[in-house]
Amino acid sequence: MSAQLIDGKARAAALRAEVAAGVAAFTAAHGRAPGLTVVLVGDDPASAVYVASKGKACREAGMVSGEYRLPADTAEADLLALIAQLNADPAVDGILVQMPLPRQIDSDRVIAAIDPAKDVDGLHPVNTGLLVSGRQGLVPCTPSGCLLLIREAMGDIAGAQAVVIGRSILVGKPMAALLTNASATVTLAHSRTRDLAAHVARADIVVAAVGIPNMVPGEWIKPGACVIDVGINRVALPDGKSRLVGDVDFEAARSRAGWITPVPGGVGPMTIACLLANTLAAAHARA
Repeated sequence: MSAQLIDGKARAAALRAEVAAGVAAFTAAHGRAPGLTVVLVGDDPASAVYVASKGKACREAGMVSGEYRLPADTAEADLLALIAQLNADPAVDGILVQMPLPRQIDSDRVIAAIDPAKDVDGLHPVNTGLLVSGRQGLVPCTPSGCLLLIREAMGDIAGAQAVVIGRSILVGKPMAALLTNASATVTLAHSRTRDLAAHVARADIVVAAVGIPNMVPGEWIKPGACVIDVGINRVALPDGKSRLVGDVDFEAARSRAGWITPVPGGVGPMTIACLLANTLAAAHARA
């Protein structure tokens, strides 16, 4: 048996096409396009690449893309003043502050300063509370994309046993809440969970988001399970080159799983597609 590959690129392209159609309809109805503004503080190369790809995706969907690039020594007060300005700007529907932030800035304070109705990253405490209580709010993009991929593969997941490995506020905790809201039975595990292998072996759904290369061996996977690998880890090869691997030993897991995401090309493309969907949803809610 070899697992069916879950094509995140194709699913993301379909979602982006849906969003573009929704943006055209919104623009026709309201006389303006939805607007997403991204704020980048400092010159982290990976963050700069992410910001550029978000801007490009935004424009391709017909949205207005705004961007602020601030120096690495920006004071927290100056960043908070910019966020207050964007909160008040009627043309801005979504605000995204690219993480990580430089050391002098408290990221929790920055997230809390964003208007929850414009928090397209879904990280504001109000949106976190709405998610945990099973109510409508803006949901973090990566777990939202993971759930779409799981449902596309498995259909209804009510009653399924799910294990989420990793407890970050970006992926692990919101993923566990989304799966719970979808009536799965969820175990939230992490690198210090005792007998992690036994938890994984029972799971119909495994979401690995812990950031440790190949942490989940293939033999842990229950035959026929759906494996969603959120990890993106760069590992060195003997020839001096490097390659990207996930948190799951892909080749070994593929021989047991029913469905599995590749790395890259699995979860990654869904994140930006769900960011666009969140921006459109935020525009509708504000309009």
